[in-house]
Amino acid sequence: MPVARGPQINARSAVVVGLTGIIIALLLGGMVLWVASSSDTVAISLGDAQFDAGFTGRQAEEIAARGPILYADAGSAGQRDLFIQHIGADPEVGWLAFSARRVGDPRDCSIVWDDGSRTFALVSSTDAACDAVSFDELGCGLLRYPVEVIDDKVIVFLNENQDEVDAALAVDSNEVDASAEDPDLSCLAS
Repeated sequence: MPVARGPQINARSAVVVGLTGIIIALLLGGMVLWVASSSDTVAISLGDAQFDAGFTGRQAEEIAARGPILYADAGSAGQRDLFIQHIGADPEVGWLAFSARRVGDPRDCSIVWDDGSRTFALVSSTDAACDAVSFDELGCGLLRYPVEVIDDKVIVFLNENQDEVDAALAVDSNEVDASAEDPDLSCLAS
């Protein structure tokens, strides 16, 4: 019984297929360069844009019982440690999110919560030289992130207002609802 031969590829067909592939690759590369050069601005956002810190009721109870919650590496590549703090009795308002270290400090210098004094203290996890600095329970003086309650969840917007984040320590007075029931949120006033 004879065996059927498969399709034969001669040299001319191989050259045509190869040249067609090269032309398509050059056209695609040219389109990418054209699109990239036609934009005046380039926005770089590393990591997640939002961080879901959990349900408001549970997190408010946890913070009331044990203090602010530290999230290591929240939505980033190992560089964005932050605290979630809740001020007041209403779990729908009074949420704050701020960096667990000052801008410019090494990762070894981070803040820890002291429940007795209700303040944060800057400490070193190694032998790094860290200033003996403390921060109030609102995290005044630390980099802040906008927070919203969406569907009973605490959502932190990590890449919002990136220019202000880069400029550091800018405080946004719209981060929390400073209503009459809330305690003094004076460091939020611009």
